[in-house]
Amino acid sequence: MASEAGTPKKSATAGVVLLTLAAGQFLMALDSSVMNVSIATVADDVGTTVTGIQGAITAYTLVMAMFMIPGAKVGALIGHKKAFLIGCVIYGCGSLITALAPTLPVLLLGWSFLEGIGAALILPAIVALVAGNFTAERRPGAYGLVAASGAVAIAVGPIIGGIATTYFSWRWVFAGEVAIVLAILVLARRTADAPVGERRRIDLIGAVLSALGLGVFVYGVLRSSEWGWFLPKPGTPALLGISLVVWLMLAGLLLIRMFLYWEARLVERHREPLVDPALLRNRQLTGGLTMFFFQYLVQMGVFFVVPLYLSVALGLSALKTGARILPLSLTLLAAAILIPRFLPNVSPRRVVRLGVLALLAGAVALLAALDTDAGAEIVTIPLLLIGLGMGALASQLGAVTVSAVPDKQSAEVGGIQNAVTNLGASIGTALAGSILIAALTTSFLTNIEQNQAIPDAVKSQATVQLEGGVPFMSDAQLKTALDKAGTSPDVASAAIDANTDARLDGLRAALAILALAALLALFFTQRIPTTQARSTEPAGAAGRTATA
Repeated sequence: MASEAGTPKKSATAGVVLLTLAAGQFLMALDSSVMNVSIATVADDVGTTVTGIQGAITAYTLVMAMFMIPGAKVGALIGHKKAFLIGCVIYGCGSLITALAPTLPVLLLGWSFLEGIGAALILPAIVALVAGNFTAERRPGAYGLVAASGAVAIAVGPIIGGIATTYFSWRWVFAGEVAIVLAILVLARRTADAPVGERRRIDLIGAVLSALGLGVFVYGVLRSSEWGWFLPKPGTPALLGISLVVWLMLAGLLLIRMFLYWEARLVERHREPLVDPALLRNRQLTGGLTMFFFQYLVQMGVFFVVPLYLSVALGLSALKTGARILPLSLTLLAAAILIPRFLPNVSPRRVVRLGVLALLAGAVALLAALDTDAGAEIVTIPLLLIGLGMGALASQLGAVTVSAVPDKQSAEVGGIQNAVTNLGASIGTALAGSILIAALTTSFLTNIEQNQAIPDAVKSQATVQLEGGVPFMSDAQLKTALDKAGTSPDVASAAIDANTDARLDGLRAALAILALAALLALFFTQRIPTTQARSTEPAGAAGRTATA
């Protein structure tokens, strides 16, 4: 095997395989961030409201969450490479329909449904194909680069979306996705299929239970900022005086518990489960999945908070906001690539702990730097630290989870892993957003209440009208709204000062909860192994497996 590994042909093949899978991961992540800066433009173009486009983005997340575990099983039944290719074709069709969409229903079909189904097939297959194309020693580097490509896509998405919307059209973004899909289909010929076990029928009842459980839970999380986590906001649905979010999350957890019970029954009857419940008793696997959850919770929370600070608080354009986030991509890529290359025998647990500490340090540094006189430059060092932490985690976690099980179960692990990261990302964004708005509202109303320049009647009216949440807006936006309302100059000035202080309080509160999540993650690193996985393949397998 060693002699073959060094041949240029093998290195070239491994490079093409890695490029193919990294491009797939990049494409899947790009959709999560590329249109965030263009929501209003897209809404005008397809004749709907901003709420309608936000609903389309929510639906895309829901479809992915619902079908991720069944999508992994499809790969085990028909072959992981075939599932990857079919997923790319479905995703490409969805992107093409989205690029041409004249109305919101067509947009929902292409963007939310077809792209979501395609992603549910592609993402678990990527995990299995990395395991099938790289030896155990090379997997940390391969997984690191693939994971880093997804995080980079989230970082550069606003720049791509901003450029396309400003100088061309948002539709060119989705047309570009079609071109990337075509390139992936051509490059994928060099990718070897991953091993699959005995091909049996899919567990339809398990598929329905898992899809409903994950879908209902994620839907509840996504609605938390609008409806309230526990106490319902005014005019929002509630049951027994408690926000519907709580009931949706409980219903989702109950369905997931029913799913696991059903899967255990199938195992007892010697039938093929959708997911073997024994996987969740694997200490190393659950340790890796837990760290994936916290990584994506903090990561997506940061990608929510930092752009808000740059674009709203400081008023930077989408392009300048994206440029300020780029330093994160540099350290992320450096850590994801260089740690496996130069420290191949390093303890995964040590790298993961240092990565979590870097996330924590970055969040705390940004929290400390926020001030009324602070500029865009304060995000640079914190983002370098956060990128370093994300890259360190990316360099280890994929290999940790897959090496915990036989290769034939890598797709199952991929489905669970992507479901967990989807949950982490949803909760991270929703938690950061709801904490930010809650702190912003409390601070704003407190500042208004304490300001002598504001009449008592105005204070009472503001308290009633804003008890459901104060919108996160720039001083210029607030001034425009106050001028339209005919507010007196003294009251307007006091309100703008209160908004400035409250906005920073909201950002600090959101960063504090993300730092707390990173600190909590440290307590779960004990389950990460202290030694790197080693290949146990027979020598004859070298011809199939690339070595990067």
